[in-house]
Amino acid sequence: MAAAHESSDRHNQKRRTRKDLLQAASRLMKRGLKPDLEAIAEEAMVSRATAYRYFPGVEALLLEAALDMVAPDAAEVLRDGPADDPVARLQRVDTALHDMILANESQLRLMLVHSLQRGEGSELPPRQNRRTTLIEAALAPARERFKPADLRLLMRSLALVIGTEAQVVCKDVLQLDDAETRKVKRWAIRALVQAALRPDAAS
Repeated sequence: MAAAHESSDRHNQKRRTRKDLLQAASRLMKRGLKPDLEAIAEEAMVSRATAYRYFPGVEALLLEAALDMVAPDAAEVLRDGPADDPVARLQRVDTALHDMILANESQLRLMLVHSLQRGEGSELPPRQNRRTTLIEAALAPARERFKPADLRLLMRSLALVIGTEAQVVCKDVLQLDDAETRKVKRWAIRALVQAALRPDAAS
């Protein structure tokens, strides 16, 4: 039990350090700089060696930091949204992410390349999970309507539908246009929420 707790603490610390590096890079970029890894590490108050343990190089770090700066903010996206309609709130989140992905498609595809290059057994931590924060915020007012196990399953299922990978599948694999892609994802979001709300959802 203690070992599992220590493992969880280490995982959380790695996530915090990675986020600190991204935020440090974002601050420097907002000042009009194109910092090197040493400058970013200094801004994040970690060693250069530590920074290299989290990113394969400065270009990958700067790329993700730039995308971090344009990622939708949950409070902004959901402002004045219907508190009693989880489907409408999730579709707001999907629309915000969809539009951001369209505006930054080439950079996001490059980020996916860096992510895939991690490979099995890589010591580089996974990239930031931004969509789950948005999904959780969208579902927050309706949490009590779901069984805990169903809510967890719903959030994980929604993460397959909302985000860059789903958009790539729609465009490259299914060869859908933008309007069809939006329609498919809206349908999937509604279907997943309705399935999670069924009395027998856990089965």
